Amino acid sequence: MPRLKHLLIRGVNWLGDAIMTLPALQRLREAHPHTRFTLLTHEKLADLWRGQPIIDHVMEFKDGDSPRAIGRRLRREDIQAALILPNSTRAALETWCARIPRRIGYAARWRRLFLTETLPTRPGHMPMHKPDPSEIERRLANDEHPRELPPTAHHIHHYLHLAATLGADPDPVPPQIIIPIREIVKLEKKFKLPPDTKRLAIIPGAEYGPAKRWPAAQFAATAKLIHEQHKTHTLLLGGPADQAIANEIAATLQPETVTDLTGRTTLRELAAALAASHCVLTNDTGPMHLAAAVDTPVVALFGSTNPGLTAPGLPGHGKIQILRTPPPCAPCFLRQCPIDTRCLKNITVESVTTTIERIL
Repeated sequence: MPRLKHLLIRGVNWLGDAIMTLPALQRLREAHPHTRFTLLTHEKLADLWRGQPIIDHVMEFKDGDSPRAIGRRLRREDIQAALILPNSTRAALETWCARIPRRIGYAARWRRLFLTETLPTRPGHMPMHKPDPSEIERRLANDEHPRELPPTAHHIHHYLHLAATLGADPDPVPPQIIIPIREIVKLEKKFKLPPDTKRLAIIPGAEYGPAKRWPAAQFAATAKLIHEQHKTHTLLLGGPADQAIANEIAATLQPETVTDLTGRTTLRELAAALAASHCVLTNDTGPMHLAAAVDTPVVALFGSTNPGLTAPGLPGHGKIQILRTPPPCAPCFLRQCPIDTRCLKNITVESVTTTIERIL
């Protein structure tokens, strides 16, 4: 394969998905150690990539930037090839507007017009099937559980399969984000976190919808029990949209035992807070993947979704504990549960607490 001087990687637009692209980017770097990698990403994720050794240059765009405007900026970069990780037509159009000679991505009805190399749906791909109410009723009535997924169904393989077109090894490696110690120390000073204390980070939100959120009262009860047993300090983490549920949890805890950082951190500071924690208790959400990538032990609660597709880290990794009690209707991948959210309510405080205590 001819040596690539400059490769554009069109990044995905959501935090969890971005973390799941890391194994593919690591494998690309191994295959092309001397190629310049430019990552094109939305500005909300730009800080995630800066300082990561697998990327040479980060180019960001913001809401309102047109594909044509992005293409004009890219034309100045002398790029030989583009690997387009999102499945959107827009992402392919941006690289077409940039007149990049080689444009690689998965095929779809319209986007194939803007690509020079298209890949069909990869082997092992499993779509997220959302059942209608009648199917949910049938599953429950017949105790009909969906079949288990093969390891290759995980979304990590979606991106590795794309990277393999450029000679990358398709075998997965753990997603890894490097956070220097100085950033952790800076965070601890900025938010006056108590020193010499074990920290339990809690991520109680989930942007996708309430069907992915363990009840706030359950998070609060867990934080109390863990503090009583291990004198932990609780960090509440998440974005501005998670403030209400974080307030509900914080209100039940002794003020000196909790620091609410929800909506107060940058993305890099969120990563540093996760790296500074001894254990992370989380719903299935983007920061869950970030916690695993900074190598902190994670207890992940899955309800309406399937860890076979989106478990954090490398599937089977020892620092990741998945807790789920799926009824026949799960996974449904719905934003709101049409019945009683039993998939999450069946996860008990006792089981979560026992799992965290084993880690601590």
